Amino acid sequence: MNRKTLVLPAMAGLLAPVLAACGGSDSGSKSDGAIVVGTTDRFTATKDAPAPLDPAYAYDVGPTNILRQTVQTLMIQPKGDGDPVPEAAESCGFTDSGNERYACRLRDGLEFSDGDPITAQDVKYSIERALRINADSGVSALLSSIDTVETQGDNEVIFHLKTADATFPYKLCSTVAGIVEPKKYAKGKLRDGFEVDGSGPYTVRNDIANNDIVTATFAKNPHYKGSLKVGNDKVQMRTFTNARTMGSALDKGDIGVMLRTMTPAQIKTLDTGSDKNVDLVEMPGLEIRYLAFNTDAPTVRNKAVRQAMAQVIDRGALVSKVYGSQAEPLYSLVPASITGHSNSFFNKYGDPNSAKAKALLDRAGISTPVKLTLHYTTDHYGAATKQEFDVLRQQLNASGLFDVSVKGEPWDTFRPAEQKGRYDVYGLGWFPDFPDADNYLAPFLDKDNFLSSPYDNNTIRGTLIPESRRQPDRLGAARSLTEIQDIVADDVPVLPLWQGKQYVAARDDITGVAYALNSSSELQLWELGRGVSG
Repeated sequence: MNRKTLVLPAMAGLLAPVLAACGGSDSGSKSDGAIVVGTTDRFTATKDAPAPLDPAYAYDVGPTNILRQTVQTLMIQPKGDGDPVPEAAESCGFTDSGNERYACRLRDGLEFSDGDPITAQDVKYSIERALRINADSGVSALLSSIDTVETQGDNEVIFHLKTADATFPYKLCSTVAGIVEPKKYAKGKLRDGFEVDGSGPYTVRNDIANNDIVTATFAKNPHYKGSLKVGNDKVQMRTFTNARTMGSALDKGDIGVMLRTMTPAQIKTLDTGSDKNVDLVEMPGLEIRYLAFNTDAPTVRNKAVRQAMAQVIDRGALVSKVYGSQAEPLYSLVPASITGHSNSFFNKYGDPNSAKAKALLDRAGISTPVKLTLHYTTDHYGAATKQEFDVLRQQLNASGLFDVSVKGEPWDTFRPAEQKGRYDVYGLGWFPDFPDADNYLAPFLDKDNFLSSPYDNNTIRGTLIPESRRQPDRLGAARSLTEIQDIVADDVPVLPLWQGKQYVAARDDITGVAYALNSSSELQLWELGRGVSG
């Protein structure tokens, strides 16, 4: 039976059983019964990033997806929508009125995958290790509000925070807060290579070729003791060099599930229902794309240049030409569906207007055309990225105010160069660690941000971010969050472009697809199973 299924956060619990009623032939399986999923994500160890799967380093959706299956966290985001729930913990909560003391009690009998017991001391070790290593990926910033970690006996761990942080339970869901085994993860250095050990629902065996993972085979962990119900015994993740070959594998039944990144054309074709054996599931997306600036670079140091770009770029036309109904224009770093969102860029710049952009540059004494290179990654966000940057180049050059070229690089070259400040203007995507406005603002604007950006606004860092985190009711943080977004629209250290939906395609015997990704685009392989094909 072919269908397109739209999954809304509040309806996910109702829709999943509907999908589960469809499933079940042997498509997309190996001879050992493993469900096979496909992805174009690359998992590479390089000189600049030799430890891609260490929880203290991983800060990209691909590696995080491997860690989510294998490394256990105290808390986890629930199905559909809602506040974090205990996972390795039996219970967690703030124990003071100021949201500065957070205590967790571990479940009884927790074990690592090798059978060794897990204690509160292991949790303390794991958190302090990530903070001590402070990897240049920027992921440890998620734990920056922690002052000290205390243990009481073997089952209780207490986090003393530097300042109030109502988002802290979400941060304990992130894989940087995952529990690692001290004998396998050294205290002061990253674990190079592709080995992963933890206490999550699966163990993993990675097959490697040319320093890339070719297949990752996840086997049900017999020592797992957590809150998750594992719906299968084995899943194999198979990597593909491009979306075309991945789509062909789905068509032939070589894989059962197709994950990111499908092309817009593939999604459009699947949306027509032309293949009766494949279901397309659409989920609300919290992914965003944006341009970022090295604000110290001579070409874009004057914010008038960045403001003029914001005034010229036509997000609606960009989305229409490249992504169609699969994305929406975005006028803030915070997506429209997140509490605290404000259309700050539209409020400041309105519709695209070259005359207004010229006036901005003239007032600042900037000679035109401004010569710039926009950098993008060729293999990380899908084949449509090149077309997207071609459209951006055309829009900026058509204004007569810019002389723009574009240049693409593979991710393992692009990311280190961006971190080292070698690009003046570059494009990136963001998949949130948790669905809160704080996670669309602090990672870009706070100290030790993951962009390694030189942009520093004292009001944002010293007042507004701390102020917003004091509010347990996120609606109460709206004023601070809006002010941050308004400052970003004026200074333009980043320029938001669009927010996208999430899609998963699956053979119609695969069940649980509605839950295959959570609201942060993280993979949840334990939800997949088999039924009867229809």
